[in-house]
Amino acid sequence: MIKKIVKTEEEWKSLLTAKQYRVLRQKGTERAFTGTYNDHYEPGLYACAACGNPLFSSEMKYDHGTGWPSFTDVVWPGAVELFEDRSFMMNRTEGRCAACGSQLGHVFDDGPPPTGRHYCINPVSLGFKPAGKEADAALGIKAETATFAAGCFWGVEDNFRRAPGVLSTEAGYTGGKTKNPTYKQVCSDKTGHAEAVRVVFDPARVSYEELVRLFFKLHDPTQLNRQGPDFGTQYRSIVFTHGRDQDETARRVKSELERSGAFGSPIVTEIVPAPEFYPAEEEHQQYLEKKRRRTGVDSGGCGTAF
Repeated sequence: MIKKIVKTEEEWKSLLTAKQYRVLRQKGTERAFTGTYNDHYEPGLYACAACGNPLFSSEMKYDHGTGWPSFTDVVWPGAVELFEDRSFMMNRTEGRCAACGSQLGHVFDDGPPPTGRHYCINPVSLGFKPAGKEADAALGIKAETATFAAGCFWGVEDNFRRAPGVLSTEAGYTGGKTKNPTYKQVCSDKTGHAEAVRVVFDPARVSYEELVRLFFKLHDPTQLNRQGPDFGTQYRSIVFTHGRDQDETARRVKSELERSGAFGSPIVTEIVPAPEFYPAEEEHQQYLEKKRRRTGVDSGGCGTAF
């Protein structure tokens, strides 16, 4: 049950900016396409700007085209309370913070699947905590990390970002000897690094085994040093494990798939302890997601299936 936060209006006025107070406490509306978070897609947690109550995850954010931040669901049941709103001779559903009662925006039934919900929120009603310990602590999450290399990291990252329970992803380079490599250096096939993706996930929502099985589904683990049209050791198939439990799980799943003959050829995937991970340049982070938002095209020309 969410703990209620009660303050006088004078106390709220002293805590909030004039704009925040007008929207959050007086039910005002921020003008479309003017707010901070409309085109904001950094991994993390959106909370009530008035009281800090966690409301939405970046996983749930999408572009509805309204000019206000849009979300498909809340971080947990009851985070947002719904009320009938008949103002301006309209019949709408108002969303309020369940902790402090501040107005957030409105909720509609024209959102994407699977929820069909569209939480249309005033940007000024939100605060943001980047993915990491602070955001995880706010949600009571004990996050874990997994690292995979399965060919071009554009497609690999995109697949993992769509998986339920994944909190954040980061494309990068690992497994080689060159310190702080660049994309150009890694593409030379001389650094020893593989294009990889670091995945931060909530083990209460998705298990490490499920992520390993997804890893094997999204590429061909029988191809040595290549995926589709992409050739080179930087495209090799590797599970980089973080601890003994992950190592045992990855080896068990690999052995099971080998025995089943699921791929028709021997699996060449390496399973090794995770070495230092070097984040890729910003232009490679969430590459396909950015391209979809920019062009509407759901492709990226890399060898990994997506």
